[in-house]
Amino acid sequence: MTTHETMPKPGGAFGPFARFVLEDGAIPVEVRETAALYILDLIGVAAAATRLEVGRIARDHAVRHWAAGEGAPSARLLFDGRRASLPGAGFALATQIDNLDAHDGWQPSKGHAGAALFPAIAAFAEDAPDLTGRAALEAMVVGYETSYRAAHALHRTVEDYHTSGAWNGIGCAAIGARIRGASPEVLRHAIGIAEYHAPRSQMMREIANPSMLHDGTGFGAPTGIYALLIAEDGFEGAPAALIEFADAEFAWEGLGAEWLTTKQYIKPYPICRWAHAPIDAALGLRAAHEIAPEEIAAIEIATFAYSAALNCAVPSSTSIAQYSLAWPVAAALVRGRVGVEEVLPRSFDDAALRAMLSRVSVRVDPEIDALFPERRAGQVTVTLKDGRHLDSGLTEASGGPDPAPTRAEIVTKFRAFAGPVLGEARTGAVEVAVLGLDMPGARFADVMDLLVDAP
Repeated sequence: MTTHETMPKPGGAFGPFARFVLEDGAIPVEVRETAALYILDLIGVAAAATRLEVGRIARDHAVRHWAAGEGAPSARLLFDGRRASLPGAGFALATQIDNLDAHDGWQPSKGHAGAALFPAIAAFAEDAPDLTGRAALEAMVVGYETSYRAAHALHRTVEDYHTSGAWNGIGCAAIGARIRGASPEVLRHAIGIAEYHAPRSQMMREIANPSMLHDGTGFGAPTGIYALLIAEDGFEGAPAALIEFADAEFAWEGLGAEWLTTKQYIKPYPICRWAHAPIDAALGLRAAHEIAPEEIAAIEIATFAYSAALNCAVPSSTSIAQYSLAWPVAAALVRGRVGVEEVLPRSFDDAALRAMLSRVSVRVDPEIDALFPERRAGQVTVTLKDGRHLDSGLTEASGGPDPAPTRAEIVTKFRAFAGPVLGEARTGAVEVAVLGLDMPGARFADVMDLLVDAP
């Protein structure tokens, strides 16, 4: 990317971008309905993630160190009820969701937006109690369309591979500008601040050393929220290169006409997306051939290079389990499922899983590697003790975008993730409220009121 460019006036795509963010345009009903389903999915992931220690750490830290000052707006922490500043609430929820790797994504972005965007809406909405359900859905769409185009520009123009936090905070700033009715000037400074201070953290360093930092979203979200608030106070930022520089203009073509929101996937498993195709392949072989774990002598996974870089040893933490390849494939073949339970520490001592893990080998397939990032594919070959070889063939990761996940699939996943934590009645009430956000008279505060109490 161009390292510097003097721009006394807004340049590049900023004009149409500002109109898209700030003016009430026609966001099609099907796009709004898709956003409601993604919000439901994110709430399910957030609820399930309350079982992780990282969520407790983030919430406690936000209350102690990200408290709102006198006269400043504050927000309730989801599944907790205590209050923090708007950036603090965004940090807590984004960190919680980000650390259970089961949320939405757009494949060319090589990352995830919703894990930052929903926390931003939840935070800003606390200072906008009259926010309608439809307005919240439109803000979510603005966030998706902004974030993924910024990601596209970043990946095309910068050699290093950065985490989602490097670009999804820009979408958070856009959400804040939309909800709070910012001027184009404030929006421009906010976007520039969010981009400049975004955590350009290196993804592969986290893959090699999985931690609670995860995909950078825990710091991307509060950076974007903070950027909008400080821009409102008159703080000025440099032009956002990912929007205003000439070599990024390509990413903003089709804004407001081509809806990236509807081209996402929904993860069926709380595992890095790079492992999903092998998981699907293993589950398919197990079901088709009724394989018993004790029949298996060896498993070979053929995949792309990024996928092959995932952990293949017994995980020692939830973070490592989620950035694993061999572990979830072993779980698929032993247990016939890969859910939240399989990434919790109590599963790491399972003798059957450990034994199956020792039989897994991984290789990079050049043809599969060439499909990345537009497609996530893999292949699994199981060798049985009687000498038979069972081959899955080339398998595409399930969950979308082609075919897109169905409404029924997303709702079923939400119930599976949220139900054990929130209980049947509360889970049902949340489902009805979120899926009704586009109805006349719906208030986003009604959803928030269902989410603030601890499980």
